[in-house]
Amino acid sequence: MASASTGPHPVPADAPAAAVSVQGLRKVINDRVVLNDLDFAIPRGSMFALLGANGAGKSTLLKILAGLMPPTGGRVHLFGAPLAGHAADLRSRIGFLGHNAMLYRELSARENLVFFGRMHGLADVGRRAEDLLEQLGLADRMHDPVKAFSRGMLQRAAIARALLCDPELLLADEPFTGLDAPSARTLEALLRSLHAQGRTIVFTNHDVAQSIALATSVDAVGHGGVFVLGHGRLIINQHARLLDAAMVHLEMSDR
Repeated sequence: MASASTGPHPVPADAPAAAVSVQGLRKVINDRVVLNDLDFAIPRGSMFALLGANGAGKSTLLKILAGLMPPTGGRVHLFGAPLAGHAADLRSRIGFLGHNAMLYRELSARENLVFFGRMHGLADVGRRAEDLLEQLGLADRMHDPVKAFSRGMLQRAAIARALLCDPELLLADEPFTGLDAPSARTLEALLRSLHAQGRTIVFTNHDVAQSIALATSVDAVGHGGVFVLGHGRLIINQHARLLDAAMVHLEMSDR
């Protein structure tokens, strides 16, 4: 499969080690503590998985990292720059895929991507849109209005939108939701390709085995594994024998 990128992004030798750095992050929503005193760092070029029970704060954390929601307390740095006060500048380096596809239903997939691309001042946006849609298996439906798409097709179109600006950091909230097995394999290959080019990818996922297979790091010291949010925090190394422990933790956190 062809790469979704216009070219590799090599990391300079003197670049900051962390793509994402969080210190004392706290978020309170309607008097409920959603995130409490989180500290972690994600090295540049990592594939970082967030696992946890429903309501553990995964989606909230991604929205904060994307600059779409302010934290209640703590500090967030992206590529060494503070997110507070620089969100607009940093947002151009971020691709965000949330639960909402953020697509206009009456427009075709191609028209949606061209619209968003022009908003960001992208050059040759029509070709870029077509290349992405082809890579995601939507070449034969790119001119159809997205209101006619299945859930899986809509998800693939939303992924294309998130990749349109060729982001250095991709934040994806449940990117595999609604995808059939072939589409999921296509997305896995795409994520691995982006990762191989030096992108930093942070994603949430309910499939523990898939996450452990994809994830490469969880913190500043670079241990392989996944970072689990729930009642407390758990670091899991990339070993199959720990998979059952992860699943038990998630089940207990969801009670």
